[in-house]
Amino acid sequence: MNHFLRLQPKYFDYIDKGTKRIELRLFDEKRRLINIGDTITFQKEPELNVEMNVKVIGLLRYNSFEELLNDFSIEMVADKKMTKEELLHVLEEFYTPEKQRQYGVVGIRIEKI
Repeated sequence: MNHFLRLQPKYFDYIDKGTKRIELRLFDEKRRLINIGDTITFQKEPELNVEMNVKVIGLLRYNSFEELLNDFSIEMVADKKMTKEELLHVLEEFYTPEKQRQYGVVGIRIEKI
């Protein structure tokens, strides 16, 4: 199965250059449909006219992004130019702590195709 997800330019570029190998999302209804072996087409915001395909090679379930970030280096989830605190702040702008408690979070391990 193929899934479509949008990404901000910075995070799209991190995946494209190979530094970001885990995509972080809320484990909501849409992400519960993702399985190992599926593909994801990332669309670069805002125009959505640049795409990249990746294969899902792992799914990592956590209660919160903070817990997930404790288990991985920043280079796996973003780029060494960021700190974990900066990334956590960005994630919480999209996914409130309340939503994280409601759904949990998932780290989607990916490899470019």
